[in-house]
Amino acid sequence: MIRYWLKFNLEDVVDTPFGIKLGCGITALSKYDALKIVEEKMFSSKIIPPISSIVEDIDLSSLDENHIIPNMLSPTMRGIWFPLGYQF
Repeated sequence: MIRYWLKFNLEDVVDTPFGIKLGCGITALSKYDALKIVEEKMFSSKIIPPISSIVEDIDLSSLDENHIIPNMLSPTMRGIWFPLGYQF
């Protein structure tokens, strides 16, 4: 399993899913799998905005310790661990 951190270019996007302005943390089998999870769980009925960056094997200590770290699920299981609310 690989931890990914995605950031989206939300500049021209009007209808964005809740909580993705800081980015999105996903644990997946591959980059393709991570993108599939994001598409299914976060953007099921919306167009995915352009992805501005994807960090593979994200070092969790590099994430915001005041907002992201205390508000994320365990990144050891396959799925979205930040933002909360998209894991099911």
